[in-house]
Amino acid sequence: MTTLVSTSARRGRDLLGSRYTPVLVTLGLLILVFAAGASQYRGFASGQVIANLFVDNAFLIVLAVGMTFVILTGGIDLSVGSVVALSTMIAASLARAGWPPVAIILVVLVTTSTLGLLVGLVIHYFEIQPFIATLAAMFLARGLCYVISLDSISITEPWFTAMAQTRIPLAPGLSISPSVIVAAVVVIVAFVVLHYSRLGRTVYAIGGGEHSAMLMGLAVPRTKVLVYVISGLCSGIAGILFTFYTLSGYSLTAVGMELDAIAAVVIGGTLLTGGYGFVLGSLIGVLLLGVIQTIISFEGTLSSWWTKIVIGSLLLVFIVLQRLLTARRR
Repeated sequence: MTTLVSTSARRGRDLLGSRYTPVLVTLGLLILVFAAGASQYRGFASGQVIANLFVDNAFLIVLAVGMTFVILTGGIDLSVGSVVALSTMIAASLARAGWPPVAIILVVLVTTSTLGLLVGLVIHYFEIQPFIATLAAMFLARGLCYVISLDSISITEPWFTAMAQTRIPLAPGLSISPSVIVAAVVVIVAFVVLHYSRLGRTVYAIGGGEHSAMLMGLAVPRTKVLVYVISGLCSGIAGILFTFYTLSGYSLTAVGMELDAIAAVVIGGTLLTGGYGFVLGSLIGVLLLGVIQTIISFEGTLSSWWTKIVIGSLLLVFIVLQRLLTARRR
């Protein structure tokens, strides 16, 4: 009996002192911030407010999923915001030209995945730093937006309009949008891939040490390229979801959204150096950012820039926390 108790206690200490610590801290902070908002503002804890956290951030959840794959390998992708904008511009321009929705979505996803493939190939075969390669892709994608159109393009295509207006009832007075279902499917697929597939194990191994992963006989080159394809694919999906949200395409859409995605992933417990992190942690990070933005909206007297200030502060705190945990492991 004593042995069983000591074993359980040791497992508890291992859990709190392990790679799960940042995720648990983020989850605790999410609960704390939400509780503070619920105690301060009437109606804050209503079911629809909670549902709106997912409705309003569905595209960011998908974007953060793709970013999680990249950061787990020790890379970074600064192009995702511009790729989201490019996706909205392609979708809006093709919808205006009378293309069917299925064809529009396929073109967007193929284009963004191909861009991710090119970025991955450049990073691996030319040994370019991910920061530089994805920065170039960011300027390329944003420039292509202006080539398509300098003005905002409204989407009046019936299917896109229906997707934007459709609400899926969950209970009386409680509903979500189809975008939430798409985001949930992306999160589930990413979770399964990262934790129950050879690709996922290779992603973690590369983040833990690329040279060691190669000595283990893992497909390092293919995986390094593939994570940027996944990031590009997720950016395309996020772009489609964003068109449902705004029913328009605009060249200046999603400026700085890549920083929101990176912040959500890091605050969600994924190490910037790679090797440690969870896609569910990234989901919690997005929800935390959403709760902060909701609190500022309920307050009504604060500028929206306070969201950026709070996110920046949280990001700094979690980077310092990651540094302390990494030093502790050494």
